[in-house]
Order: sequence, then C-alpha cells, then structure tokens
Amino acid sequence: MRTGIVILPEHRWWFAEPKWKAAEEYGFHHAWTYDHLGWRSLVDGPWFGAVPTLTAAAMVTERIRLGTFVASPNFRHPVPFARDLLALDDISDGRFTLGVGAGGGGYDTEVLGEPARTPAERTARFAEFVELLDELLRKDRTTYRGEHFSAVDARSAPGGVQRPRMPFLVAANGPKAMRVAAEHGQGWVTTGPVVDDLDAWWRGVAELADRFAEARHATGRAVDRYLNFDSAPVYSLSSVGAFQDAVGRAEELGFTDVVVHWPRHDGVYAGRESVLEEIAAEVLPALAGHA
Repeated sequence: MRTGIVILPEHRWWFAEPKWKAAEEYGFHHAWTYDHLGWRSLVDGPWFGAVPTLTAAAMVTERIRLGTFVASPNFRHPVPFARDLLALDDISDGRFTLGVGAGGGGYDTEVLGEPARTPAERTARFAEFVELLDELLRKDRTTYRGEHFSAVDARSAPGGVQRPRMPFLVAANGPKAMRVAAEHGQGWVTTGPVVDDLDAWWRGVAELADRFAEARHATGRAVDRYLNFDSAPVYSLSSVGAFQDAVGRAEELGFTDVVVHWPRHDGVYAGRESVLEEIAAEVLPALAGHA
C-alpha cells in the first residue's frame, strides 16, 4: 500500500517548505497540492498557485513523487498548461504526476464570469481536456479541434523526462469520467459518495471500486487505484487508529494507494501534527514494506 499526503497551497513558502521536506522524510510515496484559484471555505484566506508551489517542492525534495490533486478545465487550457507540465516534469527529474478531474462549480468558475455549466457539459469538457493533454504531452506537434478545446500545430519540444508522457491520475466517480480514467489514466482516484455516515461512505466506495473495475476491464489496461481518505465523514488523521482502520478497509477493496491531508489548526482537515508524526514513525514503515 502506497501513501500520499496533500499539502494545501495556503502558506508562504518559508512556512510550507519544511512540510514538503517532511513529507519525503516521513516516507510518503507521493505529495500533492490542490490546483484551484480558491477553494470552498478557504476562498478568502491565503492561497498560492499549484504550479509554482510544486516547482518549489521539486527543488527541495529528491525522491517523493509530486502532483496536482487535481487540475481541471475550469480555468485551464491544455496548450499553455502542457508547457507548465513539461517544466514540472523536467525540474522534478521525472517525479511529477498529473492529477486531473472534471471540476465542479464554485469559485473557480464564478471568478471568471462565465455561465454555469451543467454536469454533462463539465464531463464533456473534461474528456476533451484529458484527450488533448494526452496528445500534447506525447507528440512533437498537435492539431486538435474539439467542441470545447482546440490546438493548431502546437509544439511540445523538448518533451517530457517521463516517456511517452508523465502518468495521469484521473479523478472520477461517474461512469463517463471513469471511462476517461480507464482509457487515459495510469491511476484512478475516487472521493467516494457525499454522505454523513462513515459505514455508508465505505459502502459507496466499494460500489465505485466495482464500477471502475468494470470500466478498466473493458479497456484491458492496468490502472492503479487511489482513495482520497479525507472525503469520508471522519478525518483520516484524527487518530492513529482511524488511519490504520481506513488503510485496512482500503486494502480489502483493492486500492493500491491512499491519500490524506496535512493537519490544519482549525476548520477543514483540523487535526494534530503529533498524530501525523506518530503515523510516520509507527505505521508508514510497515506499509512501505508491502507497497
């Protein structure tokens, strides 16, 4: 079982840098940050860009994989974004994973003053977004004309460190997005259902895992399966026991990777860093032996 941790891009770098270094020292396999212009209850607080944050993280780490959790077409176009991704792949020496998702409503779309999109429209844009990024990152030149995105002879020199391109981690709960994950992803990540009961959340996660297994089987591709623990009603780092229980249940459902969030002082993901330190010292080494 591989483990990852999300460090929200809300701190000035002098404060954030030690967290990224610690994530590697603690033994996490991957570390992520959100790719939003603002996020939910934290929209009025400090918030920094994902690409420069991950670039800085790449410069102060050596082994841990880094990625977006997750980028969406809400405010990104594949052509300029591909240039940023190639730079991240290069600066990290091939340690970058592109996490992508359809994106929802909220600040990321409202701040641009664009009309609200239906779930079907968001899914269609997402499919094109991933398809075009896949082409841009694999080919030297790309011409693409879709309903939502286009590219005319877009150059992609010098190409990525990772070949044929960096891995994609595709967030998907619905059937159409799952097909995108099964066709283009090296990994699939789910948040599970939105419910208040923990057991109901795990039942929903099991159902989603079964649905993705069917989608993946239809393509015949091997795809890693990631679970975002902190979409559950109980914060995964509320105690060592809560984390261990969640890992055990995820393993039973066939997940290869799990992702938690760095504890915050209050509000969303509120917790104690002492719990994270205890998990790093006592639990992660055992999990690494079974990765």
